[in-house]
Amino acid sequence: MSDAHSPVAHHFYTIEQQKESATIGMWLFLATEILLFGALFTAYAVYRYKFPDAFMVASSRMDWKMGGLNTLFLIVSSVTMVFAVSSAEKGRRGGLLGFLAATGFFGTLFLVVKYFEYKHHYLDHDVPGLNFQWTGDPELANGAQMFFFLYFFMTGLHALHMIVGLGLLVWIFITAYQGKYSPEYYNPVEMFGLYWHFVDLVWIFLFPLLYLLGAHLPPGGGGHH
Repeated sequence: MSDAHSPVAHHFYTIEQQKESATIGMWLFLATEILLFGALFTAYAVYRYKFPDAFMVASSRMDWKMGGLNTLFLIVSSVTMVFAVSSAEKGRRGGLLGFLAATGFFGTLFLVVKYFEYKHHYLDHDVPGLNFQWTGDPELANGAQMFFFLYFFMTGLHALHMIVGLGLLVWIFITAYQGKYSPEYYNPVEMFGLYWHFVDLVWIFLFPLLYLLGAHLPPGGGGHH
């Protein structure tokens, strides 16, 4: 059994057993997350099939450049997270702290860009149920409002996962600074990395579905303002 200074929790016999249990637990958690976002992607597919023209026009309201910038931020953050885990594995605390800080920096930039996107949509009356206005083809209004409902729900849920991730990252950073991790024990860093990569992967799917669907149309697609 572990002693008071061992990273092995009291209910595990070995560090290998603890790591295996944590890994299984994380993958089970991610499986529930896949079910959650999978249901939302299914809803998107159903309503896109039902309102193809409205979804196309509403998508042209999206700023694909800002979405692309955020995609770049998250891809870079995934790369820095890989280096953070590698640094932890090799016992390089300085590298771990540096790459964790970089991951947090790019994650924060993502949320900053998202804030300005949401503000832009609010001012343009794109928020369903709050101030939604559609001055184009009336036949597209319901479908367009459904597109924006799914957009805000899916990206909002994703942003919530990002905020939770940044909170966890702060904890990982603090414990790394305290020297809690070593080549023998860096499981929390590795498990957090899995979570971060999953959140980034979700955005990789959201970006083309929401931003690129109507990117070939002129802004607004002639259907708004």
